[in-house]
Parts: sequence; C-alpha cells; structure tokens
Amino acid sequence: MNVNIQTVRFDADAKLLDHVSKKVKKLDNFHDRITKVEVFLKLDNVVHQIKDKIAEIKVHVPRHEFFVKQSSKSFEASFDTALEALINQIKRQKQKRMEMVSIESVALEPAMNGSNNA
Repeated sequence: MNVNIQTVRFDADAKLLDHVSKKVKKLDNFHDRITKVEVFLKLDNVVHQIKDKIAEIKVHVPRHEFFVKQSSKSFEASFDTALEALINQIKRQKQKRMEMVSIESVALEPAMNGSNNA
C-alpha cells in the first residue's frame, strides 16, 4: 500500500504526520487490496479568525475508489472522522459485493441443476 500525505497552506509537525500514518495502516484490516492512499490536510480559506481544518482521504483499490472529506477545528479530529466514514464506505462496498456474489450463485444454481436433468 502506497501512502501519500500532503499538506496544503501549512507545514505539518511530526506528531500529526505520525498520527495520520498510524491510522492509515489500519485500513489494511478492512480491505486487503488497497493499492494507494492519498491524504490531504488543508487549512480552509476563510476570512474568519479561526480557520477550519480539512482532511480529505482518497483510497484506491482495483476497480473502485473511495473518497471522504471532513472538516473541524483540529486536523486530528477531521482526519479521525474522515477515516471512520471511509471505513464505513469500505464495509458497505464489501457487503454489496458479497450480496452480489450470493445472488449470482443462487441464479447459477438452477441452471446447473437443470443441465444435469437433461
């Protein structure tokens, strides 16, 4: 799994980068074919005194791409919330794939049984 962490409009400290790296490695538990993970940490371009911190995560797997964007008052909170949403997306996609496989196997079963009786 190739991990790319980019910061936009600021320089991240080592603590933040370590936090992101450790959490991203946990994605392997939810999908075994992840090829690339891109993390973008951005400062929102607003005119207020307190700027929102934005975390975007893009995960590439064969024939599919997941994307999540979250914002809050800290990068850690934004990233953690985005990662939870991303894990939910991966779980839903895997569940749909499993349902499709079971539907296909049920659909093929009568056809296979019919050919044996002929």
